[in-house]
This record gives sequence, C-alpha cells and structure tokens, in this order.
Amino acid sequence: MGNDLSFRSVYPILATPFHDDESLDLESLDRMVRFMARAGVGGVTVLGVLGEANRMLDREREAVVRTAVNAGGGTLPVIVGTSHSGTRAALGLSQMAQELGAAAVMVTPHAEAVPNDARVFEYYRVIADGITIPIVAQDHPASTGVHMGVPLLLRLLQEIPRIAALKEEALPTAPKIRALVAGMQRKIPILTGLGALYAQFDLEAGSDGFNTGFAFPEVLMTMVKAAGAGDWTRVRALYARFLPLIVFEQQPGMGIRKEILRLRGLIAGARVRHPGADIQPDTARQLRELLDQVLPGVDLTQPLTL
Repeated sequence: MGNDLSFRSVYPILATPFHDDESLDLESLDRMVRFMARAGVGGVTVLGVLGEANRMLDREREAVVRTAVNAGGGTLPVIVGTSHSGTRAALGLSQMAQELGAAAVMVTPHAEAVPNDARVFEYYRVIADGITIPIVAQDHPASTGVHMGVPLLLRLLQEIPRIAALKEEALPTAPKIRALVAGMQRKIPILTGLGALYAQFDLEAGSDGFNTGFAFPEVLMTMVKAAGAGDWTRVRALYARFLPLIVFEQQPGMGIRKEILRLRGLIAGARVRHPGADIQPDTARQLRELLDQVLPGVDLTQPLTL
C-alpha cells in the first residue's frame, strides 16, 4: 500500500511524545513518522483527540506539525487535527497547518449549550472556504458531545466539496456507515476510528480504511488489503487474533498506547501530560504478557510482516 492521500488506506493517529518534564520530544516524533513511512501507511495524523492536542500551546502545535511534515519528506502526507471550540480559531489552526505543509486537516465540531445543525454546517463551511487542502470530517460524539445525524453528514458531504473523507466513530458505527454509503450522492471514503475496535464490522459495512491510533498499523493495512480482495476469512482471522490487544489498548487514556510505542522503539518515553496518567506497573506487566501471547518472539521495533 503506497503513500497516498486517497483516504483508502491506513492513516495512523500519532501520539505526541513528551520528555519526563512534559516538554515536547520532537526527536521521537521524527523517528515515529519515519517508521510509519517505512511501514507503508497512506499518511499520518498528528494532533488528534488522543494526540493530547488540548494540552498543548499553539507554538507547540506548530512545532509538532513542522516536525511531522519535515520527517515525511514530502512523500508521506500529514493530516493535522485542527478542531477548536471557536470557528475562527479552528480556521486559524487549519490555515497554520496548510502553511506548514499539511496535506489535509481533520476537523470535528464542538458541543454547544443548544444543539444546532445549522451552526455545525457553518463551522465546516467557514473552515472549508478559508483553506485549499482537503478536510477529514470527524464524527466522534464520545469526545465532542456533538451528535451529527446521517442527514446532516450527507448535507455536509454534498454541499462542501472540500470535505474529502469522513471519519466515522459514532456508535454503533457499522449501521451508520451503511446508511452513509447508501445515501451519498458524492461518493467519498469513510475511515474507521475508535482504535479499530469494530474493524471487521466497519470494513464489512463499507469502510475504506482506518484513521486511528492502534499501535500496530501494519495489522490494519493487512486487513484493508484483504477486504479489498474480498478475502473476508483473512480479515476475520486477523481481527480475532489481534482483538485482545485492540481492546486492551482501548482502555481510557494514552498510557498503554504510549508504552507500546516505547516498546516498539518509536518514542523514548511513555510520559502522558498531566492530568493524564502514565501506565501503572501492573498494567505494563500485563501488557508485556499480552504482547508475548499475540506476537511471540517478534521484534516489535521492526515493521510487522503478517
């Protein structure tokens, strides 16, 4: 699977690495991006929900984007999370990402005291009118408190051409993906998130790929390839094999995912910014046992061959 921005591939959401004093670890970020390029992903996303963007200053966001784009070397597309509670601020962050060389932005709306679909539509329209790169519209009510119904999403896709992909994370995901696929007049890719928790079912429903932070994107790449070939036996076998690890990693917080990335040699330390919690010793031991069970004798520091 080559590096592209077709949105029909795997686009890992990268954790933001920090030193023990919680300052940015840009060297680890550079290493992580280069590893993803070697693994053959379609692109990477920085400053997503689990990239701890809400705990970062604007100048730190800029440093993250600049580092990721430079590490991508002009061949690995970088998608940047630019969501904000204010429309003007989200537009400004999107423009900054574009100026720094981002290939696309990922945007999700912010909850308001009185839900209003018209305001959500305007939020996306204003951002789209102010940039020239594609938008990934993220539907993730668990983090935003915004429930975008199928009619609203279909209107967004139809009337805002800048939206080039939809990241669908509203539970239950598979029925919503089916409804969107059936209702689209302008066909665009739908990507699966939520740590690939419902990977098999979302692919069966018509998902085109993954935009999520599961620390083994090689697994997801193999699943997408198998689904594209109609090899559903392979998809289901991979899902069954890696589901315990997917579920374990999906526990609240970033500590477990960062520890896996540390064990893979991609980040120097697993520090989570306060008030987020680092992984606890007992959980770290349980994680090692699980990795030995699912990937016995495998060098985690190299791209997996499945």
